[in-house]
Amino acid sequence: MLHHYRAKMFSPVEAVESLFRRINRLNPELNAFVTLNREAALEQAEVSERNFARGTARPLEGVPVAIKDLTHTKGLRTTFGCLVYKDYIPSRDAAVVKRLKKAGAVIMGKTNTPEFGHKGTTDNRLFGPSKNPWKVSNGTGGSSGGSAAAVAAGFCPLAEGSDGGGSIRIPSSLCGVFGFKPSFGRVPFDDHPDDAFAHSVPFVSHGPIARTVSDAALMFDVIQGASDNDPYSLDPLYLSAREMLNRHKTDYRVGYTLDFGIYEVDAEIRDIFMGVLEKLRRHGAIVVPADVRMGKDLQQYVHFFNRLWMIGLAAGTKELMAEHREELSGTLISMIHRGEGASADEYIEMNRYRSYVWQMFQGLFQKFDVLISPTLAAADYAYDREGPETVNGHRIDPESDWMMTSPINLTGQPACSLPAGFTASGIPVGIQCIARKLNDIGLMQFAEWAQSVLKTNTLSSLNY
Repeated sequence: MLHHYRAKMFSPVEAVESLFRRINRLNPELNAFVTLNREAALEQAEVSERNFARGTARPLEGVPVAIKDLTHTKGLRTTFGCLVYKDYIPSRDAAVVKRLKKAGAVIMGKTNTPEFGHKGTTDNRLFGPSKNPWKVSNGTGGSSGGSAAAVAAGFCPLAEGSDGGGSIRIPSSLCGVFGFKPSFGRVPFDDHPDDAFAHSVPFVSHGPIARTVSDAALMFDVIQGASDNDPYSLDPLYLSAREMLNRHKTDYRVGYTLDFGIYEVDAEIRDIFMGVLEKLRRHGAIVVPADVRMGKDLQQYVHFFNRLWMIGLAAGTKELMAEHREELSGTLISMIHRGEGASADEYIEMNRYRSYVWQMFQGLFQKFDVLISPTLAAADYAYDREGPETVNGHRIDPESDWMMTSPINLTGQPACSLPAGFTASGIPVGIQCIARKLNDIGLMQFAEWAQSVLKTNTLSSLNY
């Protein structure tokens, strides 16, 4: 897209108008966007045209970007997927939105999410469910389901997501796009109605969702770096992820786990994943099993993570529960109740296990450059369900037992989901790639190399 702008093949205004026509035609069925920003977007595109004409184009000049409906956008409705906030207009932009605008991005609108991103599927009482562009009877995953669907449907080349338990990687896997969760603190997080809520749940991060690793790297370069509004945010990287991509190696030391030792993985996903390993080996990677020891079985681990997550929900929603309970969804209320009554002793004990998980993963990165797994243990579920209900014919808990992403939110390490293939029913399958904390650029380098090996770069990129 940027190449086309520079070559004057089409203008930012023409691109934005064309995308809004596509959105108007297809979004009523997919429900990826819930609020459009048409008038302001066209004004931003006109500014971008003038900047290209003057030779003063910025890094994302005229590039259409979608923003998740959990993220503050000044003057543009932001509902958090909640009836209570159905008419809420923020007076400020989140840091990530400020940086996108400063870089010249065109904000197309807000994308669907469950209330406060509380679960791994995307639906709410305000807007209803989002549907998968590859198979509209299926769900998108969550909680950045609207953003992933918007990119997959060709509504925009870039979208912002946020990830506290897999909320970028889950829908990116199901929608067949690339989703990147940075190291905790790499991108400032300052955008919930009560800012304390942003840090009451495990290691939440904003990140890019795109069609290619290169496009995501361009967005990442723009949004990363410290902010005065986030005490956990990190100083900026002084190397450009986009510029470093073509400096990757090929003899990567790759550790892999099919299931983290605790999940049951769908047979089709297993076969696709094993095929990925073989392709990586053929192209020079050293690929060996990783000794992943979670220290708990699936039920114990899920109880632990859900309890930790729900304690945060309960702490951050006390006023909402007291004043607006009847306007909240049943699944959110259930999670809030399950998070109530935590003691300091329990919380400290939970963080001991969290430290164990951190040390276990950090130990693996003394042996490996990257750890890979399937992103999800199952992929097939109807859009009106809470997730897959069976794996290989066995009943599972659809709330939790198919999302193999949350351990990396406990540790704050960078992770991504990279498209790897399709099931027989046409649902995309992603592989999850993880690196040591703060090695965001190294992870993107691996992902770009793996993308070229797997030949998943089938959609046009910004500079195509």
